[in-house]
Amino acid sequence: MPNLTKYMAFFVASLWSFVSWAQLLPEPQRYTYQIIKQYPHDPKAFTQGLLYLDDVLYESTGRYGESSVRKVNLTDGAVQQKVSIDAKYFGEGLVNWKDKLIYLTWRSKTALVLDKQSFKELDRFTYEGEGWGITQNGKELIMSDGTPEIRFLEPETFEEKRRIKVTYNQRPIPYLNELEWVKGEIYANVWQSDWILRIDPESGDVIGLIDMKGLLPPGTVTDPRDHVLNGIAYDAKQDRLFVTGKKWPALFEIKLVPQP
Repeated sequence: MPNLTKYMAFFVASLWSFVSWAQLLPEPQRYTYQIIKQYPHDPKAFTQGLLYLDDVLYESTGRYGESSVRKVNLTDGAVQQKVSIDAKYFGEGLVNWKDKLIYLTWRSKTALVLDKQSFKELDRFTYEGEGWGITQNGKELIMSDGTPEIRFLEPETFEEKRRIKVTYNQRPIPYLNELEWVKGEIYANVWQSDWILRIDPESGDVIGLIDMKGLLPPGTVTDPRDHVLNGIAYDAKQDRLFVTGKKWPALFEIKLVPQP
């Protein structure tokens, strides 16, 4: 019994040390938002990916038989250019790389590489698991797959270089959906929630929690469980942040408001 007593004492001391250390972990900064401007958005667009590039809004939509890539006028929401993809694909996230657009699909393990001007398909590549959201940091493609893990890919060969696991208070956070690279951080929608996360791209730690509750008034969409917040675009030139959702009739420019 002395050995057992000694072991239990060591275990309790170690546990107390861990709990004390965990209490010292910095709490992620919390934010609400301020609406700067509201723009029209196609209420038939099941938004999956969103990006703002050279004064143009690009958007990808999903669902079998409805998936597309479009060029959209920000001011009036008009679709200026559109290409639909094969009905066997459920479209997901969208990102630019040089003169190309890269468009993920959900369960087909296939990404389509399109010419940014013509939307003509140039190439495609495959990956394991599901495709959800995608962005880039100027060096790598950054992809989510519905799990707590985010992949970093080589943009020309699409070879996986590394992964991070996204955690909040040491707990893995799944359902990471649409991604956007903003000022050296990854912003991620959490599917079927009102939250956007700010993520450290090296550690995977959640360093900010953005509560988007109330952005769209109740009763605006026909299916609140499906037509959820999804779509983040950042205008780096003018430091503007845009958000929308699946089949939302509006797109919003917002400003983050830190909470005490």
